Amino acid sequence: MKKDYYEVLGVSKTATQDEIKSAFRKLAKQYHPDVSKEANAAEKFKECQEAYAVLSDENKRKQYDQYGHAAFQNNGSGGYDFSGFDFSDIFSEIFGSGFGFNFGGSSRTKSRGRDRVMQVDLTFEEAAFGTKKTINLDTYDECDSCRGKGGFDEDVCSSCHGTGTVTAEQRTLFGSFMTKTTCPKCSGKGRTYKRSCNKCSGTGKVRVNKDIEIKVPAGVNTGNQQRVSGYGEYGQYGNGDLYLEYRVSPHPLFQREENDIYLEVPLTITEAVLGCKKEIPTLTGNVKLTIEPGSNTGDKLRLKGKGIEDVHSYRKGDMYVVLNVIVPDKLSRDQKKLFEDLSKTDLETKDFKKFNDYIKKH
Repeated sequence: MKKDYYEVLGVSKTATQDEIKSAFRKLAKQYHPDVSKEANAAEKFKECQEAYAVLSDENKRKQYDQYGHAAFQNNGSGGYDFSGFDFSDIFSEIFGSGFGFNFGGSSRTKSRGRDRVMQVDLTFEEAAFGTKKTINLDTYDECDSCRGKGGFDEDVCSSCHGTGTVTAEQRTLFGSFMTKTTCPKCSGKGRTYKRSCNKCSGTGKVRVNKDIEIKVPAGVNTGNQQRVSGYGEYGQYGNGDLYLEYRVSPHPLFQREENDIYLEVPLTITEAVLGCKKEIPTLTGNVKLTIEPGSNTGDKLRLKGKGIEDVHSYRKGDMYVVLNVIVPDKLSRDQKKLFEDLSKTDLETKDFKKFNDYIKKH
């Protein structure tokens, strides 16, 4: 026996049209043969289609509520023959244009030109502060002869009557579907021309080489992409887009971690021991930094807001100065004498004392 249509969709007999549609959408996603791996998916998908075709039509639903499946038994199938029902709109909503079947609009989307990627090299400073770049590329502009139409003496397409699509019946394993496809006569434009444009060969676009100026925002990093609309490959329904992919050159001193920058500053032993005023570079110029007496390798000093501007929030990162005490590998005679004299004095700190006391005990 055929299942109750309400039971098939999992809704009550008082369900609204929105509830019926929502239930069908969910089940269609679950059982569509192109996405479901269940063994009986095709049969369940067909049941859902039949139930929705009846319950989504107020007149058919009234007949079904009154007579059940008997209302449609004259067709010999024991149920409603939904082969002429147009599922294209709802399937387009569920799966997107062009999924499984060619629903209206998908050909236009597919005829858009492909996107392309171009690599752009930047210096560390250009990436940090932003810049302007002039890029030379081959692209497509509107044909100035036909003003982008592709021909002359325009007329409404006699095949699609200006709609750009034609409706046809498509028979499949799961029944027949009324589908909309791009009109083959006018290629979806809805217009035909008595004379084709010789300059653009009827495409409405001509290939040109040109320079374009690009504003690179502050804060970009290697791997970041910036979209430039309309400078991709040619397509019948519009050019694709150009994506600029940035590659930032390393800096001789600065290391970048997201929006923070790190600078390793070398110190002599005397600078570390006695402390000093050290001139260091930043992205915005040199500054004097106070190094406290007794500083060690690995000590980190923070300069707030001296990092790189975030490309989205425009907030600046910080700069971290990492100290590196350099031990000289060569000494002059006078320098060596000074260190020898220094070694005769007591320079033991708490750490030295702890270490030496342990050695003495063991």
